[in-house]
Amino acid sequence: MGFIRMAHLQRYDGRRVLITGGGSGIGQASVLRILDEGGSVVAADISEEGLRDTTARASDLGRRLSTIVLDVGDEESVRNGVAEAIERLGGLDTLINAAGVLRSSHFEQTTLAEFEQILRINLMGTFLVTRESIAALRKGTGPAVVNFSSTSAMFAHPYMSAYAASKGGIQAMTHALAMEFSKQGIRFNAVQPGSISSGMTDGSGEAGQSAGPGLPADADFTLFTKISPAVPLADGAIFAGPDSVASVVAMLGSPDAYFITGTEVRIDGGSHM
Repeated sequence: MGFIRMAHLQRYDGRRVLITGGGSGIGQASVLRILDEGGSVVAADISEEGLRDTTARASDLGRRLSTIVLDVGDEESVRNGVAEAIERLGGLDTLINAAGVLRSSHFEQTTLAEFEQILRINLMGTFLVTRESIAALRKGTGPAVVNFSSTSAMFAHPYMSAYAASKGGIQAMTHALAMEFSKQGIRFNAVQPGSISSGMTDGSGEAGQSAGPGLPADADFTLFTKISPAVPLADGAIFAGPDSVASVVAMLGSPDAYFITGTEVRIDGGSHM
């Protein structure tokens, strides 16, 4: 997955971190990056197989990794899972809401159930996990939350209206929470990935919470010319590796970002300049 160890950075020594979507893609890359920086991590995901893969990839770093099967779209699962994660960690300093699903379809062919599923997992899932984590974050050291928005929240991505709506909601909610909890010392920021290879974009994740975009068979690919990366990648690739986002996530969730809150960082290789 292109993960590069940065042993000289140890920003997470003594920090306790919960990462949803930790079984694949950017969530998994974030788990590995933060473990490498000294953090103690609970990786949560709906996919047991994905969590086993993360544990295997963690290798010698696994002694500070614990995993929990959690469905971010289910309130009871979130309530129980977050409570268990906090108990295992002995508290919480950083929360990373990476779990999500990407679906693509013609707008007029999108069913209400499909639209609601995307909102439930992406937007409501972020709400539920954050709500259940707030009490522990209040007691944490330099508490920070990193949410996952998308370039689709601000720029036109065809066939992805439901996904864009969910990510726009996350971005707006991040700003609101940053203000609401500013005096309590909890920072809230979001990342906006674009043109990134992940469980969502390549279809390798668990069906239901990280399946690929599945563009319509008759999709007009000329509509995507405005969202091509400007930064050249090796071997002519059009998607960057998930480590390109994990490095930014690690920064925002660490004490290095102590003066950053209520904003978003776009990571798209200049696709939307």
